Amino acid sequence: MTDFSMKLNEDQLTLQKWVHDFAENVVRPAGEEWDEKEEFPYPIVEQAKEIGLYSWEFMAEAMMNDPTGLSMPIAIEELFWGDAGIGMAIMGSGLAAAGIASSATPEQLMEWVPQCYENADTGKLALGAFCASEPDAGSDVGGYRTSAKYDEKTDEWVLNGTKAWITNGGISDIHVVVAVVDPELGSKGHASFVVPPGTKGLSQGQKYKKHGIRASHTAEVVLDDVRVPGRCLLGGKEKLDERIARVRRGEKGNSQAAMQTFEATRPAVGAQALGVARAAYEYSLEYAKEREAFGRKIIMNQSIAFMLADMATEIEASRLLIYRAAWLGKNKGFKNAEGSMAKLKAARTATWVTERAIQILGGYGYTREYPVERWHRDAKIHDIFEGTEQIQQLVISRAISDLRIE
Repeated sequence: MTDFSMKLNEDQLTLQKWVHDFAENVVRPAGEEWDEKEEFPYPIVEQAKEIGLYSWEFMAEAMMNDPTGLSMPIAIEELFWGDAGIGMAIMGSGLAAAGIASSATPEQLMEWVPQCYENADTGKLALGAFCASEPDAGSDVGGYRTSAKYDEKTDEWVLNGTKAWITNGGISDIHVVVAVVDPELGSKGHASFVVPPGTKGLSQGQKYKKHGIRASHTAEVVLDDVRVPGRCLLGGKEKLDERIARVRRGEKGNSQAAMQTFEATRPAVGAQALGVARAAYEYSLEYAKEREAFGRKIIMNQSIAFMLADMATEIEASRLLIYRAAWLGKNKGFKNAEGSMAKLKAARTATWVTERAIQILGGYGYTREYPVERWHRDAKIHDIFEGTEQIQQLVISRAISDLRIE
């Protein structure tokens, strides 16, 4: 096990600068335009693909080959410092890749993860979507109703249901769908399936008009008698049957499909929030050093300076929790839901810091002529998706008490 350290090595510093330069020169200048359009920013994602930032190779290198676990949070913080909506458009396919990696066989991993980023035949840009939440079940993973039934005659699984709030939903080439294979077992009766490109019966439902991260495409995914080959069950049927049998005998099963993915990605979500918070803090700091009122720079007023001091402190505290959680996750050292702690803290920090940034800019901060109002809108989603603030508190409280707190 590698030692935990906040000091970045040479490779990590190079990665940080590389992503920051792209965020500064390409992402941030385009943020306002794509926020106003509320459309998926294909040209920007294409540019990320050209430099290798949007690729399965980058994801594999950042997620698997760094023993510290810090490469992905480092890259995400810089990208979301540029713009959260575009950042989500670039990183959204990683949710599908993580959903595959959490359950797949090595053969499935190599077949499907690359197709989340690039068309296998044409080499053109491709997208991936992880489909877990449903219209009546978000945080309540035990309430999922999308079904998967096995057809022995054709060795196919038949999927039916509707998924909600899906990043890249309906426009993706690869959809990873969490479905119920045994309703009697609740969340332990779930499995994940890959729906390959062009599969009949999968369609986009409503596209959501969102408060923030508006450059990221979010929509319903409708599954109407979607048939996928048996090989599209992640992990394989033999492994699924063994797990179902263990649970039926009252023995412990593995974590259910959606939660396996969320556990792996919560430090990364914290890094997203951190990037937004840092952008707002840096902008408001420079504004306070330049803006004059009552004959002096406004930062010379303790009311402003102390706000900025608190903002800086909360950001540093969030980063420490995120880095530690990422390291623990990589080194299999989670004890007290540290991933949830990192996401909880960073999300709260981003929402609070961006609100303070608006306050420091005053009336200007409330207008769309300045970016802090957009960053405030972008920040709030981190209190909600991949487990609300209250769900994180529930996960943490169960971990520290070893009790089934409801």
